[in-house]
Amino acid sequence: MNKTNVTVVIIIILVMSGIIWFTQPDSKKNDPVSVSSGGTLIADGDSSYDFGTISMAKGKVSYIFKIKNTGTEAVTVRKLYTSCMCTTASLIIAGGQQFGPYGMPSMSFIPEIDQVMSPAEEGTVEVIFDPAAHGPAGVGKIQRTVTVENNAENPVLFSFSAFVTP
Repeated sequence: MNKTNVTVVIIIILVMSGIIWFTQPDSKKNDPVSVSSGGTLIADGDSSYDFGTISMAKGKVSYIFKIKNTGTEAVTVRKLYTSCMCTTASLIIAGGQQFGPYGMPSMSFIPEIDQVMSPAEEGTVEVIFDPAAHGPAGVGKIQRTVTVENNAENPVLFSFSAFVTP
């Protein structure tokens, strides 16, 4: 390998490393300075959903999960992301303000939302799954996760499953 090829390979490795580093989930949830003592963001109702059998041919399916701040202080929603490129999620809060759709961190940049939810405030997380995203090989049982990072103690996790047919 000549010197030019080695330089190109090194540049590609550096660029890819930078992309991976910048798209990783936020580590602020583990930072004791950013943890709220009285805010508690929870799944308000079911935190998992089963679409049952769905067909690639029929297109995308969606489901709406509910979240609520049950604490005595405000909670800041930091980020929202999914576990797979076939899924997107949006946060919708009071007044219909929407943040997203956001996808998988390693596939796209996931910006900070930094949306404050007051005590007793509710919101929704709309999840859209594209069963055709993986092509013909994407049939069978699937399970995906959506993560809502916030400054309260733990992230809120939503999951869904389906059996995908052609």
